[in-house]
Amino acid sequence: MDTPNLEQPVRQLYTDGNGSFSEIDYLVPMLLADEIRVEAVMTGICRSDIDMMNGNFRLLPTRMHGHEGLGRVVAVGNNVNDCNIGDYVATRGEPAYADIYNCKKGTYCVVPEAHPDYIIEPVACAVNMELVCHEELQQRDGGNMLIIGGGFLAQVFYQTIEHMNYDFSVDVCTRSNLEYWDEVAVDVVHRPGKKYNVIVNLKDTDQVCKVDTQPNALIIMGTVPDPEGVNSNADWLWNNITVKMPSPRAETFHDAMKLATRLVAQGKIELDNVWTKSYNRSTNWQQAFADANNRPKNYQRGYIIWD
Repeated sequence: MDTPNLEQPVRQLYTDGNGSFSEIDYLVPMLLADEIRVEAVMTGICRSDIDMMNGNFRLLPTRMHGHEGLGRVVAVGNNVNDCNIGDYVATRGEPAYADIYNCKKGTYCVVPEAHPDYIIEPVACAVNMELVCHEELQQRDGGNMLIIGGGFLAQVFYQTIEHMNYDFSVDVCTRSNLEYWDEVAVDVVHRPGKKYNVIVNLKDTDQVCKVDTQPNALIIMGTVPDPEGVNSNADWLWNNITVKMPSPRAETFHDAMKLATRLVAQGKIELDNVWTKSYNRSTNWQQAFADANNRPKNYQRGYIIWD
């Protein structure tokens, strides 16, 4: 062990699901051999955190609050050989809303610098959709693809498949970020009229259930749609539809984090105007959650930054 592995009392942000976040004491557990200890530098505010805050997502244990982390390594376990003290790491491990926290090997990756573009977890979520579905996407390459949703995940997923040199004819069903989709010359449709070989669902509506599919099509669920629409869609069974639900808990996610880091560093994934607002951990962290909830004009994604 390069530094003491003792328990360490710190402060953490958490929610009880009653409409706000608060501060509590958090005791960082003793560091295990396959863990690193991370001092928080930046943590992104995920929409699922806001849904949990508002009671619209199941309340996770306090030790799991905050998962879009970027921090500096302050201790490493005896079995850790992929980073060093002083390295910056993007983390999927929790609780990234704590001032200091431990991460197990496989839930973090080294990044070049402490910059919001390297809050990699949400970027890796989009990259992971390709990794989990790689074989199925290759089988359907050259067909029609519909991306439902035009925001951050949609843009990163599109850049990922472009990097992978797929040859899909891509449409996007969205009413947001139209300037971006115009710049990349992707057709925006409001009432999809084609039959699609691949549908990527990034909205929690029943839109995915209303789209015509080719037989043996692939549906990638990046978010959970309206369950009533899914349950009533017998066409999926009739047409032998494959449904995949990529998750940050998948074995591929660590590879997705490393690939996302490389693509961002190489400029293959551009994150301009994604992280639009930062909030100081000491002085205005409450406003970070308020803005993520209310989404003021021009707000895309926000993050908390530690002094």
